Amino acid sequence: MLAEEHQEKREALFTALRDVYDPELGLNVVELGLIRNVEFDDEAGEVTITMILTTPFCPYAPALIERVQMRAQETLEMPTKVELGMEMWDPSMMEEEAAARLGIW
Repeated sequence: MLAEEHQEKREALFTALRDVYDPELGLNVVELGLIRNVEFDDEAGEVTITMILTTPFCPYAPALIERVQMRAQETLEMPTKVELGMEMWDPSMMEEEAAARLGIW
């Protein structure tokens, strides 16, 4: 896949993932900055998404991960793996507008 195709798919993915909300905060995973990396493996024909959680013991983790995977597969029409990153989340990872709505900035 060409870099341009990857960029188009990446943009479509991020748009689609705006439908996946953290039920406690009422913000989507993109606004929160939880999607940390997207890798396309052209050889295997799949995508791997690395995401983090707002807290290490998030009670909604399994549902969020599953929803991200399902939404990505629907959008990209490719097998998708979601891996949990070890990076600790902090509010500076949020989009500015979302942080402002929560009163963080």
